[in-house]
Amino acid sequence: MRNHLVTTKQPLLNMDGTLREPGWSTSLVQTYSRKDIKKRITRIKEWDYYSVISNKNNIAVCFTVSDLGYIELDSVSFLDFSVPREHTQGNILPFPLGRLHMPSDSSIGDVKTYNSKLGLEFLVKDKKRIIRCDFPEFDGGKGLKANITLENLDDDTMVIATPFKTDKKAFYYNQKINCMRASGKVLYDGKLYEFSPETDFGGLDWGRGVWTYDNVWYWGSGSGEVDGHRFGFNIGYGFGDTSAASENVIFYDGVAHKIDDVKFNISDNFIDPWTFTSSYGRFEMKFEPIIDRSDYTSALGIIVTNQHQVFGKMTGKAVLDDGAVIRIKDFLCFAEKVHNKY
Repeated sequence: MRNHLVTTKQPLLNMDGTLREPGWSTSLVQTYSRKDIKKRITRIKEWDYYSVISNKNNIAVCFTVSDLGYIELDSVSFLDFSVPREHTQGNILPFPLGRLHMPSDSSIGDVKTYNSKLGLEFLVKDKKRIIRCDFPEFDGGKGLKANITLENLDDDTMVIATPFKTDKKAFYYNQKINCMRASGKVLYDGKLYEFSPETDFGGLDWGRGVWTYDNVWYWGSGSGEVDGHRFGFNIGYGFGDTSAASENVIFYDGVAHKIDDVKFNISDNFIDPWTFTSSYGRFEMKFEPIIDRSDYTSALGIIVTNQHQVFGKMTGKAVLDDGAVIRIKDFLCFAEKVHNKY
């Protein structure tokens, strides 16, 4: 099984810029430092991505701040599952090259970006994560404002250090934090949506690394409650050398349960039903899509991102380390296929 657990507190990279210890962990035990990277600055990719799903309001919002070397790409999404419809709008700025000062650890430091069109902040304070957004031009002037707080407990998370076979100094260091209870408000098109921590949950995708140019990945994530217990999952594959560990983890009451491989079975039509199959039958699901949050961005044909992030409802079973079977039905979550050239 590909489940090498990293437990030693140490720098992420060796002196030559290669990964010290590929594998997974439940926290950021390896320390990322941008100055340790031995590749040109345009190859460094750093981002924070938050998704917040409100079962109470039947909506979701997503927020991204990213330094991709050549470009700064920030984006905001609003999804209404009752219609259904979604709107994603981004803001591209040239050559950030580290000026965002993305924190080297997800537990400290703030991410802030402001310009004439968009103000976006990700703050970490008193074991809480605060998302603030002011986007007056969003969706043709309908506008979106957000002030959301996520409860950041000392739960297990999914952390993976992934090398690339084709470039020894390329790597991806990634943390996924699931099952954070959400409170706060979103104002969109004059309508106020209030979030409830009893029903609404957020997740963080924290990524730092040096990528090779052309990559495809599959990723799925969900956070919520099942029979009074916090339940979530992170599944994915498709890039890099994952021989040391996969990123597939089930979360139950704050504890990570590591699983090996999960396969996404999808057609070319992303709104057709999906299925998920797994090693030893530990994650067996059917997925009914509601919205394909499709986004294609091209900057001079050099930077290209083709995303299909599909939100829908998952039904099936997940098996914990002790053999306990967790059954879910109509669990609101997302899964995606992304092709990036950057």
